[in-house]
Amino acid sequence: MKLYDLSQPLNADVQFWPYYPPFEAKYFKRKPEHGVNAQYIQTSNHIGTHLDAPRHFITDAMTIDEIPLEWLYGPGVIVDLTDEMDDLAVYTPEMIEKRAEIREGDILVLHTGWYKYATFGSEPDEERYIHRHPGAHPSMVPWLIEKKIKLWCVDAVSTDHPMNLPIGRFLGKGTFGQCDRVRALAEKKFGKENLAKLFPDEDYQLTHNALFKHNCIHAENLGGDIGAPELQNRRLTIGCFPWKFKGGEAAFARVVAFVED
Repeated sequence: MKLYDLSQPLNADVQFWPYYPPFEAKYFKRKPEHGVNAQYIQTSNHIGTHLDAPRHFITDAMTIDEIPLEWLYGPGVIVDLTDEMDDLAVYTPEMIEKRAEIREGDILVLHTGWYKYATFGSEPDEERYIHRHPGAHPSMVPWLIEKKIKLWCVDAVSTDHPMNLPIGRFLGKGTFGQCDRVRALAEKKFGKENLAKLFPDEDYQLTHNALFKHNCIHAENLGGDIGAPELQNRRLTIGCFPWKFKGGEAAFARVVAFVED
């Protein structure tokens, strides 16, 4: 058995989600004075590789500690979409199914290649990573439900497209103007006349709002060995391991692919 780490490193240098607090870490004990090294962290849950529970968007829904372990470990596929992904790309069920066999209940990992722009990626570019990442086409929602997928994962900062997020709707509105620049790029890519149809107002944070109520959850900010050639478009075993956070709406996670020798 060979193990592949599909997680991104996390420390205080990592870019954080807009409007959320950053990851902070410091020593509060050091060996010369206290005989031991010990650290303290303060952070949101939505930074680095992490798993969202339904509680993230539904107040009375399942929390991290209540997610069945069977949803977090089992057969699945890593799908290589990199040849069709560029700034603000959308991925569709058709793109996925033409590359790999997806079975009911699989753990689905989408390799878009965007992790290379993360802090510790091969081409770090935090603005590109956050503002222009690929995201789900609306058709992903009914397809994931039909496939009875409980866990899907992506190597980008969000499963949702920037135009369905603060990034493309109001980030920096009237100040730094990030949302205006993202919208201008989207209009150029998709056509101004098509934006309202592809990203209607009611689809704000679509994959979060529409899927959590069906207990279809996701992990974001994957990376690590996700691009290993031997993992692409093949069936394998995948595990996502958050800490047992009682009442948690999300949690840091280590995502691992297991391949038989």
